[in-house]
This record gives sequence, structure tokens and C-alpha cells, in this order.
Amino acid sequence: MQRRTFLAGSAVALTAATTLKAEPPEAVTSFPETAPRFKKAVKLSMVGGNGTLTEKFQTAKAAGFDGIEVDGGTRDVPALLTARDEVGLPIHGVVYGKSWNDRFSAADATIRARAVAGLEQALQDCEQLGGTSVLVIPGVVDDATAYADAYARAELEIAKALPVAEKTGVDILFENVWNNFLLSPLEFARFIDSFESPSVGAYFDIGNVVRLGWPEQWITALGDRIRKLDVKEYSRKLQQEEGLWKGFGVEIGEGSVDWAKVRAALAAIGYRGWATAEVRGGDLERLSDVAERMDSVLGLEEA
Repeated sequence: MQRRTFLAGSAVALTAATTLKAEPPEAVTSFPETAPRFKKAVKLSMVGGNGTLTEKFQTAKAAGFDGIEVDGGTRDVPALLTARDEVGLPIHGVVYGKSWNDRFSAADATIRARAVAGLEQALQDCEQLGGTSVLVIPGVVDDATAYADAYARAELEIAKALPVAEKTGVDILFENVWNNFLLSPLEFARFIDSFESPSVGAYFDIGNVVRLGWPEQWITALGDRIRKLDVKEYSRKLQQEEGLWKGFGVEIGEGSVDWAKVRAALAAIGYRGWATAEVRGGDLERLSDVAERMDSVLGLEEA
């Protein structure tokens, strides 16, 4: 009830605003049945070199990507728009990376307020960039933050940004990460549903979940809550032999993910949308290899 009461008051206040809503371009939102099921994207931080933003966008496009996702706290909206328009490579979303440190689940109310303000700014930035989502880490459980407290705080604080999400038309999407929080797909789904808003969903990371289970099972359980995908690989063999984080030390298509089952599960839930690489980046040659591997595991070679 606290959350609903807060949202009602915030929505009234926000309705009084007169800013014009920016519509995302068709290249970001259109996934017709006659086109491939996925559009490939790359994180801006993966594009190596010291070139300008325009040059980085050119590299991403030359490598074979259909779009780009802005991350790392980049706020130079005019420069990003210039690069986008000069190259013709759409920006489909923004990563709110600061949510790892400015946690919605923090005990300190000042940190939580900073997290909400940062999310609201990211939503507004994403709208101006023509994107449709902000990737968010919903909370973190550690020795100083009890699970139940993290859940309650994250639910209440993130709800404060819902009026901005609904006004801008930009979704708040939670990524499954190694944060000791929302450790099953059923709980993840329940957390999303608790917001009772179409502006909230899942940004499903295929590789991140291999440590906890099987991606295809999570996809089935989350269903149409999944709005976007991060694509990476994980090897249980390397995890067992060399350590937990070493599991990420394999290329896409060479680890423990059963990509045929992943594709089948995504098809079963009717997913059509963005699939963004989140692996080691580099120059044009490296990014071209990543794009080709994505084509292979996502079945885009046959499209």
C-alpha cells in the first residue's frame, strides 16, 4: 500500500509536466514477422580504440551490429545523437551501471535516493537517445544487507521511478547478475510482477544464469517478462577446474550454454527483440568475430 500511495501522488505531480515525449525510431522498435527474430547489438564500452564516438559507431556497424547500447554512465546525449545519426546505427538502450554502487537496497537512505535520481536521469537520457530500456541492477545482498531488507527496499525505491518510466515510455529492465539476489526465475518473476506496471521487465543475461541453472528453464519461467537479452557464454568445466569467475573465459558458442534449447525456448515465448553482446571487446576484427558467433548461436545465419 505504501508503494501504491506514493505512485499515485507522484503520477499526479508528473502529469503536470509539459515536456514533449520523444518517440524511438522504427529501427529500435520494429521486429516484423518477416524479419529475423533478433537484432544484434554491442555495448559501447566494448568498442576499442581512442576514436571519436562517430568512429566507434562506425566500427560497430562495420562489424555487423544492428544497434548499440550506451553504458558506463555516458551522459553526452548531443554527441551520442550526432554519432547515431551520422552513422545510421540506432541506440536501443542505456545501462544504468551505477546501480551496482548506488544501490536501491542500501541501508543508507541517502544512497537509495541517489540511486532513484540516477535511474530517473537514465530514463530521460534514454528517451532522448531514442532507446526503449534502462538496464538496472535491482539490489545486492551481502553480509551487511539481509535478503528480506534488500527485497523490501528495492521494491519501494525502484517504484519511485515508475512515473518517469511510464511518461518517457522507457522500460526499467532488471538484469540477472551475481548479486546474491532473486536467485530463481520464479522469484525473479514475482519481483517484476509486484510493480504491477508494463514498464517493468527482465533484461535476461543468458550466460550469467549458467552458474545457477539452465537458461532455457529461466526463459520458460520468465516468459514475456523478458524484454531484452544479453549474450555471453559460461563454462561449468572451467568453473570447476579453475574457479568461479573463470567460467566466463570462453567464447560464445564454446561453453555450457545449449543454444539450440535457448533458441527453442525463446521461440516458444514469442521473443522478438534485441540481443546485445556483453563479452570482451576490441577492434573491428574482434567485434566482427563476436557478431559472427552471435549469428551462429542465435540462428541468424539461416535467417
